Amino acid sequence: MSDIRPSWAHTLPAALLLMAPFDILASLAMDIYLPVVPSMPGILNTTPAVIQLTLSLYIIILGVGQVLFGPLSDRIGRRPVLLSGAILFAAASLGAALSSTAAAFVLCRLLQAMGASAALVATFATVRDVYGNRPEQAIIYATFGAILSFVPALGPIAGAMIADRYGWRAIFILLAFLALAATFHAMAKWHETRPEGASGPRRSIRLIFKSRSFWTYTLAFSAGMGAFFVFFSIAPRVLIGQAGYSQVGFSIAFATVAVVMIVAARFAGLFVRKWGVAGCVARGMALLLAGAAALAVGQLCGTPSFTTLVLPMWIMAVGIVLAGSVTANGALAEFGDIAGSAVAFYFCMQSLIVSLIGTLAVTALDGDSAWPLVVFSAVMALLVLAALHRLQRHNAVA
Repeated sequence: MSDIRPSWAHTLPAALLLMAPFDILASLAMDIYLPVVPSMPGILNTTPAVIQLTLSLYIIILGVGQVLFGPLSDRIGRRPVLLSGAILFAAASLGAALSSTAAAFVLCRLLQAMGASAALVATFATVRDVYGNRPEQAIIYATFGAILSFVPALGPIAGAMIADRYGWRAIFILLAFLALAATFHAMAKWHETRPEGASGPRRSIRLIFKSRSFWTYTLAFSAGMGAFFVFFSIAPRVLIGQAGYSQVGFSIAFATVAVVMIVAARFAGLFVRKWGVAGCVARGMALLLAGAAALAVGQLCGTPSFTTLVLPMWIMAVGIVLAGSVTANGALAEFGDIAGSAVAFYFCMQSLIVSLIGTLAVTALDGDSAWPLVVFSAVMALLVLAALHRLQRHNAVA
């Protein structure tokens, strides 16, 4: 039996061009809309709380929806789930642009999140199908992470410019257009990759939650993504509020972190070949600890600045790439026949860990300082290193 359908014959650059738009759009749909959020209650004659729901519910549905669409992609295939999700995203985006009531707008945002969730899980299941246990998988995940780090920084700027020139509805029309363009490309190029025989009896998804590897590497992915989430949460308050940066200056400083991640991503395949999955995760966590130490020194001995916040984040950014480029392979390696389900729970668990622990760090500690990032990164990195040590001991005994 073949693990991969032979119809998938794209080069790595072509595969990235095919897959990346769906990953980017899922995040862009949230970030590009942020500048118009304050004005939406007046436009739709509703309360700020209702408009806030369009943000929080989008994030919830984006993560939880994958638990539904992951097993579905194992049953009917990646391609139909991806195309259906992308078409739903495009239709919901257009519906949001045409909405004149708050109820219609909220419904369209929920449908938009469902479409994004379906497209995401199908995309990452395809990566697992095609590139599992190959260096290309690490390059794809690292590149996705690096590209997406630009979205929170540049998405709101783009949204503000579009809304100022063409009105808020143009934001959602643009999202619909981009989704349709990606969908048409996928219709022509995206062939089914679900392993042959996957339509037969499948293992229980309970095996996913019993896997030490799944939890260890999911925790490692959460540590990396959570560090970036906390940095994203505190950076405006530190650089704009404390260091006096302008919005443009902040965006440029923020974007340098993404540049570091993109450069590191180019070497992800080399890192995997040299150190392996566990070695990359261990070194990634070590860099998170090193960055946290540098942040603590800057917090104690310096003032809020590019040097004391962003430069240490460069160190952590390399660690995020090292870990993030291999954690999916480590977490999902045992579940080729139920890759869709495994991918869904991998991202769902990561979203819950990041949102709960990351938000707790920002709210419980001084969000106008680097301390939330210091504490989150140090604690999570140490937990991952301990879990990785236990996993390696367990595997050695087994």
